[in-house]
Amino acid sequence: MSTESLLLAISVEDILFDIAEALRIPVLVLAIVAAVVVLIEVGALLVEMSRRRRRGLPRLERALDVAKAALAQGDPATAIRAVRELGFNRRMSDTLAAIVEQRGRPDAGDRVAKRMAEYDYQSMKRLERTRILVRAGPALGLMGTLIPLSPALEALAEGNVSSLTEELRVAFSVTVAGLLIGLIAFAVSLIRDRLYAQDYSDVEYVAAALATDGPSVDGKAGGTPATAAPVTQATQVASPPVTPAQAAPVPPSPPGQ
Repeated sequence: MSTESLLLAISVEDILFDIAEALRIPVLVLAIVAAVVVLIEVGALLVEMSRRRRRGLPRLERALDVAKAALAQGDPATAIRAVRELGFNRRMSDTLAAIVEQRGRPDAGDRVAKRMAEYDYQSMKRLERTRILVRAGPALGLMGTLIPLSPALEALAEGNVSSLTEELRVAFSVTVAGLLIGLIAFAVSLIRDRLYAQDYSDVEYVAAALATDGPSVDGKAGGTPATAAPVTQATQVASPPVTPAQAAPVPPSPPGQ
């Protein structure tokens, strides 16, 4: 290897080493921030679960009966108030109220479908934070482990046991913290996914129950038409292939038979 190539390799290694050393403090700070965020998410999850303790089909049906009776009497305000009480957060309450408000419009089915889709997107956005932490936590833990290993090995070569112990203590601590962050975030994401799926199921039930003929919010006849379910691979039924024998015309029977 020539002298120029050797110097170039050394300079590249020094640059990478400097980058790793520069990331040491930011990685440790991000690990602490991620730990704080995941603890906040755990607290928020406990609040969400406490709000949903009163969830139940009888409560849902009673609210729908009140809403239907109010719409039949031309009282949309009472109907909106009844379905809003079914929401466990502002997004869900607004979507339920929009289902009642869009009744009687010519394109009510499309409007309701769009609002339900927006509600679903907002729920997915709420899940993004913990889903990112599921991957970011272990990644920060791995980076926080590998960065101190370089000075730890250097201290080992120099016989500096005190510095070696300190660097390894930092490396292992960040590893444990990163794995714990990922584990907690994964559990929070799973539970929230189930809760939000139940919420969306309630919204769908309200939309289907109110998609009947009856007085609209404007006092006109006709309700929200039911929105057709999208055709997916799970719901699509394949037609059996037509054989040549089935496709051939049946010859007429001879007279006298």
